[in-house]
Amino acid sequence: MFYTLILFTVMTMFQSPTVIFKFEPGVSTDGWQIVDDRVMGGRSQGSFMLNSEGFGVFQGFVTTENNGGFSSLRYNFDALKTVGFESIVLKLKGDGKSYQFRLKSNSNERHSYVYSFTTTGQDEEIVIPLHMFRPTFRGRALTLPNFEANTLEQIAFLIGNKTNERFNLEIESISLR
Repeated sequence: MFYTLILFTVMTMFQSPTVIFKFEPGVSTDGWQIVDDRVMGGRSQGSFMLNSEGFGVFQGFVTTENNGGFSSLRYNFDALKTVGFESIVLKLKGDGKSYQFRLKSNSNERHSYVYSFTTTGQDEEIVIPLHMFRPTFRGRALTLPNFEANTLEQIAFLIGNKTNERFNLEIESISLR
């Protein structure tokens, strides 16, 4: 038993990163979907495409008009084990605006686990410890523990800064480390 525990600890310390999605020229973006506040009558509009350098580009505008105020980009995938990983790593270039990165351990869950970050306008690597993702539903904090699930089935980017603004987020990759 003691040997098994040491072996597990050593193996998880040196576990290679697992790429959830890496954008590159020619990669299919099937499965990525935009969900804007239009689902509730708002007028924000996001789009998603692969640019000539091979980055996934989430861009558009957010407006608070008609009680709106958000745009999101989501990706569902077969369950991925998170055991042995400590962080999500985002490689991207933002526009100096604040975004949320969101997780779901099960794509059928109503709530998401959310971490907010502000981009610098430069290429950057953002490392987010999994235990820092807070549970929320429709922007409201829930009285549940922070993310501690053993699987992951959905990731998402969301912009919703309660202001009218254009946005542009270039994504290179999303990984577990």
